[in-house]
Amino acid sequence: MKKKYMYKLSKKSQGAKLWIRAQKTIAGGNMLLTKHPYRFLKEYWPTYFNKTKGCKVWDLSQNKFLDFSYMGVGTNSLGYSRKEIDQEVVKKIKLGNMSTLNPPEEVLLSEKLINLNPWADKVRFTRSGGEANSVAVRLARSYKKKDKILICGYHGWHDWYLSTNLQSKNNLNGNIIAGLDPNGVPKALRNTTFAFKYNDIEQLNGLINRYDGEIAAVKMEVVRNIYPKDNFIKKVRSITKKKGIVLIFDECTSGFRETYGGIYKNYNVTPDMIIYGKALGNGYAINAVLGKGKIMNSIESTFISSTFWTERIGYVAALSTLKTMKKEESWKKITKNGNKIRKIWSKVFRKLNINYQIQGIPALSNFYFEDQNNQKYINFICEEMLKRGFLANNVFYSSTAHSDNLINKYAKAFEETCLLLKNNIELNIFNSDIKKTTFINKRIGRLN
Repeated sequence: MKKKYMYKLSKKSQGAKLWIRAQKTIAGGNMLLTKHPYRFLKEYWPTYFNKTKGCKVWDLSQNKFLDFSYMGVGTNSLGYSRKEIDQEVVKKIKLGNMSTLNPPEEVLLSEKLINLNPWADKVRFTRSGGEANSVAVRLARSYKKKDKILICGYHGWHDWYLSTNLQSKNNLNGNIIAGLDPNGVPKALRNTTFAFKYNDIEQLNGLINRYDGEIAAVKMEVVRNIYPKDNFIKKVRSITKKKGIVLIFDECTSGFRETYGGIYKNYNVTPDMIIYGKALGNGYAINAVLGKGKIMNSIESTFISSTFWTERIGYVAALSTLKTMKKEESWKKITKNGNKIRKIWSKVFRKLNINYQIQGIPALSNFYFEDQNNQKYINFICEEMLKRGFLANNVFYSSTAHSDNLINKYAKAFEETCLLLKNNIELNIFNSDIKKTTFINKRIGRLN
């Protein structure tokens, strides 16, 4: 008996047709690399959504999917279309979103974030994470009157960050996406930003000694795919403090995932600056840069300003999001859900004797296969899970909307899918010319 799937793959779906149109009028096809359909299933991915609720997503043809992948690329840890947050936003929109005057909510939000981080004195807000990272770097450079930045992690698309690939296109390979081309980045920025590997304190020391007296800041994600070893975070803090270098923690992604604030709190280390984003507004655009007064006040000696940073929506959403997070202790729930998914992965892979590795913090988990066909296997999983009504690949961003009932449904579908994967591996499908799955464009790369 032929299996009846919830979703039928089709090149003629409304989403597929709209994607063809998009490529004619939008540079690059869409606005975010992670939402590029070729990262999932070329020609078959739904690509566009009509509405959302909880962890459910409806496409343009009203097909309903359970999102067990990115959840808005980490923006919706409280689930999609959260009623109490949306109500606050709509309420304030009716009163007005933009004005010649400033929204009072920006003051309220700044006070709340400083209360969460008593070592910090002042805040600066932006709409996107890339902007926030650039603001932090500008302030550090302005304060220290030095140019060089040492980085460890993913910090956006701006010139200051991508300039490290002017030295070598491989410099950012360990930071999410490999082979990023720095075309368009001024050659004069060569040797202003240097990448170091996580947990490699010797490499960091080497860079600091080589450019002693020229470094404005060390900028890093506290945790992404792997955890610190041998007190790595504390050692970084000790070195930067000794050398008078500004230490910036980028918690755009990790913030509010394991604590009510930054994951840095787990390591008893205090930075000089910290950046929040993604989960802060639960789907509404709001990012924050917090720092010590002497650093933040250097804004008076440079120019940082943007019209839409005064938009009211983000501040209102963030205030409501923080209130809901605290009330529900959301960081505990999403960590618990993340651990459940990791157990499902491990159980299935061990049962089928498939070699794998799981990375990341529980609320931001991912896996990969220890096999040359890793990407083909992931694409196969993505395709089969889509047929079963799931947006799923090798990444799981947890939310409070992922109930036990839905997680159980995911577990059943994932085991079925991986059993098919195992059968195809044994049949040598992935090493043959048979085009069983739709493969990702290598130029796009893999997001962990």
